[in-house]
Amino acid sequence: MFAWLTSSDPDVVCLQETKCPDDQFPELALRSAGYHSVFHGEKSYNGVAILSKTEPSEVRASLCDEVEDPQARVISARIDGVRVYSVYAPNGQAVGSSAYEYKLKWYRRLRDCLKRDAARGGAAERLVVSGDFNVAPEDIDVHDPALWHGAIMCSDGERAAFQDLCSVGLVDTLRLHHNEPGLFTWWDYRMLAFPKNRGLRIDAVLASKPLADVCVDAGIDRDVRKGKEPSDHAPIWAAFRM
Repeated sequence: MFAWLTSSDPDVVCLQETKCPDDQFPELALRSAGYHSVFHGEKSYNGVAILSKTEPSEVRASLCDEVEDPQARVISARIDGVRVYSVYAPNGQAVGSSAYEYKLKWYRRLRDCLKRDAARGGAAERLVVSGDFNVAPEDIDVHDPALWHGAIMCSDGERAAFQDLCSVGLVDTLRLHHNEPGLFTWWDYRMLAFPKNRGLRIDAVLASKPLADVCVDAGIDRDVRKGKEPSDHAPIWAAFRM
């Protein structure tokens, strides 16, 4: 990660699946690298964080409702006037399972929280929601739509939940600039999925309209997936004219 921070030099970074309790998060090392950090983690599972060159404020390590949830899946903060969310949506395991129902409920909770935040700022609210959504929004986001039809991460219920989330006024920044197929952010480690580009696009940077209007580019750092012992995801990014 530190090599990528040096080469890419992003202003803000959203991390997911850190699998790190808060007392083990590398806060001091990141500070030495020029980044403030806020984080919400748990041992061996889940975990989210936000890194920023400017110090974040109004940090919230949960959704804005009063539901107790032991899974560390969301953190948000205000950075340079923008409310930034780092989210790690539940996988859901299998369509129709209890984990799947939890996923759909979690999406509704996140939507309601974003609605509340957007209402505070009105039409001018600047909001970014970035992370692993564990949903391929459309068939164009799937290497083989027929194979994945109705499966986890591609089911009608999950796609409806993602669209409902976007209905609060969020725009998928990648699709502002790239409408071509074959753009994926996740590849299975097995069956040479990455070299064959047999992937899914399940990560996104979503932005409210005031930011979408000044989004000058967006993309996927696919080459990072080629590194030694890489994640099964590739970093995604969006650039804004602030």
